[in-house]
Amino acid sequence: MWIQVRTIDGKETRTVEDLSRLTKIESLRLKIQDIFNVSPQQQRLFYRGKQMEDGQTLFDYNVGLNDIVQLLIRSQTDPPDKSHNSPAPVSPASSSPVRDTQPPTSSKNTLVDPGIGVYKINELVDCRDVSIGAWFEACIENVTLAPKGQIMPTKGKVGRPPKRTNGKLEVENNVLNSESNRASTSQIDSAAATERKEREEDVIYHIKYDDYPENGVVEMQPVDVRPRARTLLRWDQLQVGMHVMVNYNMETPDERGFWFDAEVQIVNQTSRTNKELRVKILLGGPGDVIGDCKVQFLDEIYQVEKPGARALSAADGQFKRKSGPECKHCKADPDAECRFCSCCVCGGKQDAHMQLLCDECNMAFHIYCLNPPLATIPDDEDWYCPTCKNDTSEVVKAGEKLKASKKKAKMPSATTESQRDWGKGMACVGRTKECTIVPSNHYGPIPGIPVGTTWKFRVQVSEAGVHRPHVGGIHGRSNDGSYSLVLAGGFEDEVDRGDEFTYTGSGGRDLSGNKRIGEHSFDQTLTHMNRALALNCDAPLNDKDGAESRNWRAGKPVRVVRSSKGRRISKYAPEEGNRYDGIYKVVKYWPEIGKCGYLVWRYLLRRDDQEPAPWTPEGLERIKKLGLAVQYPPGYLAAMANKTKKEACARPAEQPPSKRVKIEETFQLSEQQQQLIREDTANKKLWDEAMEHLKEGPNFLRKMEQIFMCVCCQELAFQPITTVCSHNVCKTCLQRSFRAKVYTCPACRHDLGKDYIMTQNKMLQMLLDQFFPGYSKGR
Repeated sequence: MWIQVRTIDGKETRTVEDLSRLTKIESLRLKIQDIFNVSPQQQRLFYRGKQMEDGQTLFDYNVGLNDIVQLLIRSQTDPPDKSHNSPAPVSPASSSPVRDTQPPTSSKNTLVDPGIGVYKINELVDCRDVSIGAWFEACIENVTLAPKGQIMPTKGKVGRPPKRTNGKLEVENNVLNSESNRASTSQIDSAAATERKEREEDVIYHIKYDDYPENGVVEMQPVDVRPRARTLLRWDQLQVGMHVMVNYNMETPDERGFWFDAEVQIVNQTSRTNKELRVKILLGGPGDVIGDCKVQFLDEIYQVEKPGARALSAADGQFKRKSGPECKHCKADPDAECRFCSCCVCGGKQDAHMQLLCDECNMAFHIYCLNPPLATIPDDEDWYCPTCKNDTSEVVKAGEKLKASKKKAKMPSATTESQRDWGKGMACVGRTKECTIVPSNHYGPIPGIPVGTTWKFRVQVSEAGVHRPHVGGIHGRSNDGSYSLVLAGGFEDEVDRGDEFTYTGSGGRDLSGNKRIGEHSFDQTLTHMNRALALNCDAPLNDKDGAESRNWRAGKPVRVVRSSKGRRISKYAPEEGNRYDGIYKVVKYWPEIGKCGYLVWRYLLRRDDQEPAPWTPEGLERIKKLGLAVQYPPGYLAAMANKTKKEACARPAEQPPSKRVKIEETFQLSEQQQQLIREDTANKKLWDEAMEHLKEGPNFLRKMEQIFMCVCCQELAFQPITTVCSHNVCKTCLQRSFRAKVYTCPACRHDLGKDYIMTQNKMLQMLLDQFFPGYSKGR
């Protein structure tokens, strides 16, 4: 096994070979020291965002074959902490005593004239939330001048509140200076007293919402502040064109909502109780209106107060209007239990002062309803309920060792007392990619894999989808059939004649624990993979005497891979690696006593493939034309070239060929395929690009897979929709995008429109089915 170690700046990448899945991190540091000349104490290793610590293994971090581990080199001396060496910065406000910007009164019932603006401090007003255009009750806390040359944006009640310190507003220094300068000027020159009345546009009102005190003090522009509504209008007072304030719900017009300005459009009364009022909702902007809105609450229509109306304070009353309920589930009924607006455990609304609000899910909990219950309200600023709280014992911080997972704790390698290093085999490294062109239960050849393709290791065969199991010899399902098998010469009494061979079933060996091989110790049975291979025979299943196919060509196809391990008993096995030899069919199967002395199940398989066998002259010629050679994993040749001469298995490394093998056989298109390509005018540009790769033989299919890949699912497009911008997307992927109200092309964001008609490109679908037979199965 080998991995790549790359410096954190990406400038240098080196291969570290001769590793195992069980290699300790401290051993890896020593190898890195030999390559990068960096001491282990200066190394910080990272893999997938985790810092690798001593005492762990590569298996603990799931490091795979040829994966990249990042190396951060520590400096010789850690830089001093600036927080200990330099004094803390002093804020400008700390040099002078904090000024109290609150009005010099202890009662909210008293109106205070700030000397600027129209409205007074402690006056009850209505303020508009510019984000939704609705009006809310508020009280003026302070009035200041806006900084010169700066237009203060209006903040809605849902916006971020200004900073507060001990409940007092933070006022900018220039505002304070302007107030003091203005006061001193008035004392010196009484003739300039009239200049104290600044323009209303230069005034900022600091207000606090009555129903939303958690938002703190919010700055508002004068255009969004007006006197508190106080006058209810009778039905006979309403006239078309009148400007009034009504209650309306944007989402559910039949329910109570927020208060909006409105212009009366229709006043209709057919009887004493049957009345209809339709208005045009005014949201504040010149074009922000909603027409033809039916008002539900006809007895709650307020007159819009103009600036200059009598100022109201808390001493005059609350002047509160009814708004939509805070909770849609219980309608804010104080006597009804509700697990949405109250304690989500008991639903009770009592003891609101003993409720905790989760900072993650925003659900409320009584402290005595928790498990275990709490005696008091915790002092922590943030609190999380038991469901949202992360278990601190499961969190791995930098410098800590990994927590043992339950899955790995149950593995045989974790429970065995053996000290054998099982992590060096290629079957243990795991797949680095997976075949997705066809499903795992696909019968027949894999598109783009010609007969004669050879891989160095079994894990590569699995990645290509030809034979999925890393170790097992038969791939199949006991209720379906077998899809592929590997002929590796595991039994000496097997006979291989090339186009026909006998195969021995699996089982009969003791492979308990973590064993890979073992002597025969009991009889084989026609179950599991043995049964799956028997189902490929064109005959009724017989688990006692076996069966012979009525028509062997009518059986289910089996992909056969010959391994170089079978070279000792078969001349048809490859000299190196694992070679795909084509499609075979099961002729018959039967039980017999093998040389081991136990009952085994034998299978006779016969070749049924149009492509020539790789050991025939025709097959060898085709392999040469296609330029097929042994495929190695990424980084394998470099790792072999770096092997030291002291290793016993050292040999002249398989160097990559100096010249690329020229592919002489081009990919052949049928007349039907050529006609369909010409008819698919929507993808003409893509087909022109793909046709340039016909001379590359089987690589043409890989190029097609890239060209016609769906950008959403990253798979070959199924039921493709060719958009007006010439991109191909799966129909289901585009439908999912439209359900999410995203009406643009997933590839280029071209606006398709909400009413876009999804028309399947049937010509492209037919071509993909011919080039990649079976890929649409299971999609």
